Amino acid sequence: MNSSSVAGIPPVKASAFTAVQGGGTWRMVAAMALSGTIGLVVIESGLPVEHVVLLRCLLGALGLGLWILWQRAWVPPSRSGWLSMVLGGAALVANWVALFHAYAYVGIAVATVVYHVQPFMLVLAAALGGEAIGWRKLLWMLPALCGVVLSSGLGTDAVASLAPSTSAPVWGIALALLAAALYTATVISTRRVKNIVPAQIAMVQMLAGGAALACWSAPALLQAMRHSTGLPGASTVVCVLILGLLHTAWMYGLMYGAFQRLSAPAVAMLSFIYPAVALAVDLLWFGTHPTVPQWLGMGTIVLAVLGYRWQDLRPQAA
Repeated sequence: MNSSSVAGIPPVKASAFTAVQGGGTWRMVAAMALSGTIGLVVIESGLPVEHVVLLRCLLGALGLGLWILWQRAWVPPSRSGWLSMVLGGAALVANWVALFHAYAYVGIAVATVVYHVQPFMLVLAAALGGEAIGWRKLLWMLPALCGVVLSSGLGTDAVASLAPSTSAPVWGIALALLAAALYTATVISTRRVKNIVPAQIAMVQMLAGGAALACWSAPALLQAMRHSTGLPGASTVVCVLILGLLHTAWMYGLMYGAFQRLSAPAVAMLSFIYPAVALAVDLLWFGTHPTVPQWLGMGTIVLAVLGYRWQDLRPQAA
């Protein structure tokens, strides 16, 4: 998830980079702060990742569907629109699964920062699609890749990192990169959908992706139901409701409202609240302490993404 949106929908550009745009700033700040606490809710739910993601899809789609019904905002999609939303939904949900699994290997902070190399994957995808890419953008990929290596811990404990153990950081980095690649696929698919409100796109994506996940994880779900000893605890229910309704349905409304009120530079800069909050959660709530190379790696990634976005958005801010 980055500054574009949870579902990979590009922001709507505004005319000025100002602090007062009809409430755009507080909406973006709130949305990014919520994004940074997603990992906390996922872990504290105590549920398997696939179960959490499936429930998030159902509750998020329900909340968005009620909003669409209230606003009477449903627009019949074309066949190509349906196909793009379904494919984007599959990538979106797989992206959530990969990112949430990454938390268990490298922690919320490292996984979130590595996940933010996604803009560079979009550049590579555009280059493969035949678009002309400036060499300055490509140069920013080098420090980002160095940051990924440092964040993995390979520089300090390569043997342990490469070992096939459940705690190997390299697997967490790989999952975070996979999540970023899947998010890129979601962005590409979503950009092909025309004349549909973002909430409708997100709802269809969640339903389609949730259905695919339910089919794929059906054996595990059925086995879990058979071995269940009773109803889930109150804390689990609260976490799932918060994730589905607050972190998904309501957060979408905040982000899309911010996108319509703020300029692209404002959205890009405020999006870094997300990894900052995720880092604070990891440090203060879980007591995670990244190593010095991991700190350097995360800082390098953030600087690389900042440099890339500043290079891309500087003419608009001038």
